[in-house]
Amino acid sequence: MTSATTSRTPEGAAARDDVDVLIIGAGISGIGMASHLRARRPGTSFAILEARDEIGGTWSLFRYPGIRSDSDMPTFGFGFRPWTHRKSIADGHLILDYLRRTAAENELTGHLHLGHRVTGADFSTETGRWTVTAQRSGGRGTVRFTARFLFVGTGPYDHDAGFTPEFTGVEDFAGQVVHPQRWPHELDYAGKRVVVIGSGATAVTLIPSMARTAAHVTMLQRSPGYVFSMPAQDAVAQVLRRLLGTRRAHELIRRKNVFVTRGLYKACRRAPKLTRRLLIAGVRRRLPRHFDVDTHFTPHYAPWDQRLCVVPDGDLFRAISAGRASVVTDHVDRFTETGIRLRSGQELAADVVVTATGLTMAVFGKIRLSVDEQRVHVPDTTAYKAMMLSGVPNFVFALGYTNLSWTLKVDLVCEHFCRLLDHMDAHGHTTVEPVLNDPTMDRLPYMDLTSGYVQRGIGMFPRRGTEGPWTVEMAYEKDIERLREEPVDDHALRFTGTAAPAAPAAPTRSASRSEGAS
Repeated sequence: MTSATTSRTPEGAAARDDVDVLIIGAGISGIGMASHLRARRPGTSFAILEARDEIGGTWSLFRYPGIRSDSDMPTFGFGFRPWTHRKSIADGHLILDYLRRTAAENELTGHLHLGHRVTGADFSTETGRWTVTAQRSGGRGTVRFTARFLFVGTGPYDHDAGFTPEFTGVEDFAGQVVHPQRWPHELDYAGKRVVVIGSGATAVTLIPSMARTAAHVTMLQRSPGYVFSMPAQDAVAQVLRRLLGTRRAHELIRRKNVFVTRGLYKACRRAPKLTRRLLIAGVRRRLPRHFDVDTHFTPHYAPWDQRLCVVPDGDLFRAISAGRASVVTDHVDRFTETGIRLRSGQELAADVVVTATGLTMAVFGKIRLSVDEQRVHVPDTTAYKAMMLSGVPNFVFALGYTNLSWTLKVDLVCEHFCRLLDHMDAHGHTTVEPVLNDPTMDRLPYMDLTSGYVQRGIGMFPRRGTEGPWTVEMAYEKDIERLREEPVDDHALRFTGTAAPAAPAAPTRSASRSEGAS
């Protein structure tokens, strides 16, 4: 299995260059889409293009210490493949192994083209097909693929580079500066003084892990965020698995976790003052009595204006309580030879500085999209059911939830796409295009988080509408209704084509399996 998932696709391999569905990205979204097609539409041909030389997306790219999920794995995993490991908040290598096993079990290897970075995709209304251009790694030239549908599962981030602000004097620093997205394998921080700049999910993950061997780790933040602890292992889930078996327990665990997570989110939005007090009180209980929680763990914004940071079993608080880590809330004035000088005049001595300063967003893998050779300016489009674009035929994308496990949304999009293909086959349609006929409808940013990385990059993304299928629902229960239960056809879709109607392929036994929480 290892060689199949880490090597480039050889010349003459089984993967095809003309398919019904071309999947871009072999991370959790692309693997999910391919698995759904295998189960629900066994007669549909597909190929997967992946820019890197192995599958796994985020979970093969990021290698910094302690990398783990910040969502529970029973819902972050696929609905069709239960998560069975005892850890609910799981380490990155466990997630990568889960994805590799999913790909192997669904026989996706023969459909993979690794080391293929897609640069452009043009849809022809005359032929009803996409022509996709990909640059092969290792100087192997450019190749083209054609497909009826394009599915983009590249996620919202730029895998080439993260975000690092301009720091004055960084060239004077005698130590090493690293960004988590480009973690050097040879970095040795044992016994060294480490400063981690940032307070988001990456920072709170790195710090407890590095603090185990570093001399000391300091979290340097401009302003605090909400941090809360949850168990790394779900005791209820383990009992349910023993009593009910893997499959039946999986469905109940997913429902439970969705209910709890959605309940917390709704409470934060409906009663922000109360949940703010409860979240901060939870931090106070886990830190020494003298610790200045008001300065370091009391944010200036309401809960869920930005994502909440999860710390499994309170590992960050334990590192601080033990004196292995500390928090400084201040601004960087400049780097010096021996560390970082702050605006307050304090200087933090450091041998290693980690710039956990955020990610860079990139829409649809930075692919140049066009229709009949006319460039698609993505911000001019409006998202249809948060999975298609107005004015772009036969195009589907997957962007998961910001307030719940990413993959819950991906699973629903994949299900709906398979239903859409069934509908088109049954009625003889060859193309489908969302059409926005109300020019007066307000159009808003795709996401409404105030996080810095979102504010920097969201302008590149499609917009969302304010009514009907044009809204972007960060609400699983609403998406269950419109993506799983409502009819595929509606007034906003324009179907074309004169192909003879064909009955959709009979589902295989695996296609009828339960999809988890419903």
